[in-house]
Amino acid sequence: MAKNQPATSDKQPTTKVVAHAVGRRKVAVATVKLISGGTGIMVNKKPALEYFPGETAKLKLSNPFTVCDVSKYSATVRVSGGGIGGQLDATVLGLSRALSTVKKEFRPLLKSAGLLTRDPRERQRRMIGMGGKSRRRKQSPKR
Repeated sequence: MAKNQPATSDKQPTTKVVAHAVGRRKVAVATVKLISGGTGIMVNKKPALEYFPGETAKLKLSNPFTVCDVSKYSATVRVSGGGIGGQLDATVLGLSRALSTVKKEFRPLLKSAGLLTRDPRERQRRMIGMGGKSRRRKQSPKR
């Protein structure tokens, strides 16, 4: 094959990235790319149901798509930080934000379902003089 000739299409056809979004929960951060075509959700190069096992995780992940009544999109997610629960919630928020940017009609549906609200609760940091815990105090003497 000559250098200046275009290569034949041996590769798979490239898919179109429709939307980008970021979801956060506690310390977890999920970066979501919404792709046209329904092949499922991949989280850190694994299928989502393998990365987040369990029935509740399956329901939470499919919730943004069922609220919008859409099945023609798939997603790739890069998630880091925190634990499994925080990562799952960050992923759901990222998926919801990505869907709301795709079509403006999806935003009120997702908002009324509570999927566009970021949960602000974070871990309370430890305080000095509390014995290693955040709320523990030293016991005061009775007399």
